Amino acid sequence: MTQPHGHFLDSMQLPDGVTRFWLIRHALVEPAARLRLYGSLDVDLCTETLGLQRPYYAALGRRLPVDAEWIASPLTRTHKTAQAIFDAGYGPRDLTIEPRFIEQSMGDWHDLPHGDLPGKLRQKAHHFWSTSATERPPGGESMLDVCARVAHALDDIADRNDGRNTVIVSHGGAIRAALAHALQIHPDTALRFSIQNLSLSIIERIGPLWRVVAVNELPTIAD
Repeated sequence: MTQPHGHFLDSMQLPDGVTRFWLIRHALVEPAARLRLYGSLDVDLCTETLGLQRPYYAALGRRLPVDAEWIASPLTRTHKTAQAIFDAGYGPRDLTIEPRFIEQSMGDWHDLPHGDLPGKLRQKAHHFWSTSATERPPGGESMLDVCARVAHALDDIADRNDGRNTVIVSHGGAIRAALAHALQIHPDTALRFSIQNLSLSIIERIGPLWRVVAVNELPTIAD
């Protein structure tokens, strides 16, 4: 029988042997941090939410492949999110730290109350992000910068993990950057994606090309 062309996904299960990335945004950070621009600051998770959401960590773990390499950004909130998934039933795994998956650095604007940001901007803000993709805070990064470093990291890991699964626990900006790389779209367009806490997005590299399998998939639990 002739095999169909196009790498169609005709099954409920994703096929093995594909270079696939499972991108998880960290859990909700503590309330005081959410009042300010925390960017790449090392703020902690919300302890109350962390406990209440244990069933969601278990559901997320069941969705993930068991044979994956695990990677996280250098920030504590990604490490604790990964650990919560491990503790909820997935089981312990080694965690590799990759600095290129850190959140956008807001430089001198770190810790700024959200209401004070408009007076600092030199460009019109994005409707769905703190800044436009080309705005670079003093001493910080633009989303163009984030997209460049995330793209390089993905390509490097895809070469190393050819045909294998990689789970990356990262941040909303970095995951949008990964989608921009996969789709070859401008970061301003990628910022229109909603990437919620604990959401899962899946991308694949097949040959020289990337494709998107899922975006902002939220863990579900039985009633």
